[in-house]
Amino acid sequence: MSDNGLGEFLRDRREALAPERVGLPVGPRRRTPGLRRAELATVSGVSVDYLTRLEQGRDRNPSPQVLVALADALRLSVGERVQLRNLSKAASGVGALCPQQPPEREVRPTMVSLLERLEPTPAVLFNRVGETLAYTTAYARLAGPVGLLDESCEPVNRLWFVFADDRARQVYPDWDRVADDRIAELRAESALDDPFLAHLVEELEVVGGSPFTDRLAAPLVAPRRTGVERLVHPDTGELRLSYESLDAEGQRLVVYLPCDEETSAALDRLTLRGPGSLRAVPG
Repeated sequence: MSDNGLGEFLRDRREALAPERVGLPVGPRRRTPGLRRAELATVSGVSVDYLTRLEQGRDRNPSPQVLVALADALRLSVGERVQLRNLSKAASGVGALCPQQPPEREVRPTMVSLLERLEPTPAVLFNRVGETLAYTTAYARLAGPVGLLDESCEPVNRLWFVFADDRARQVYPDWDRVADDRIAELRAESALDDPFLAHLVEELEVVGGSPFTDRLAAPLVAPRRTGVERLVHPDTGELRLSYESLDAEGQRLVVYLPCDEETSAALDRLTLRGPGSLRAVPG
């Protein structure tokens, strides 16, 4: 695995940020959709020279003030800010943020209430190591028949399903992309030296083999928080699902919506809704 996770993260987020999001003009000769280093320097107040040293791994100990300035300039989410801080701590040799804190497994009453109000929409709550903590009945009807809620790994873990369950490649026609996303999410929310993650990683290194280990060793990328996922359900066939992934204090709420009219009708049948109850969200 690269030892310049902090620099890779900063470069990835800079190159993914459109200039217009920070009020900069987009000229006709622009060769990249993201920010240039000089533009990020202007927005953040951090010098181009120092940004270069951070991205190249030649400086590994940015101050909290620099991290805040970069996080603000890059429009980082709460989860991405946690990731930035973890990477900074790891780069400086101090270790990840609060490495002794176990993954949050308690579901807050407010989250239970929120999930109840989301019915009958497929929605699920995960912790930072991918464990499934709570979900709506609609999610159970969507995910249960394909194997995502099987107890072969206890507690149920969606990384385990993707890398260690033979059904995963049939369930996900875009398996490679889903596998990339799961690793990106894991690395964004947990340091790889997290002792509470070590057991899962050790098992998946053996069971998942190179599809798991190669991704774990690849350059760091930021996880997608929204997108479209294709899933093949035994009762309805292929579904195209738009998803939103929301930070929730050490946990992540993922909500699924139909991406087209066929998926909308299929979800209506699965969740016992009336026809057209769940509107399609084009993706």
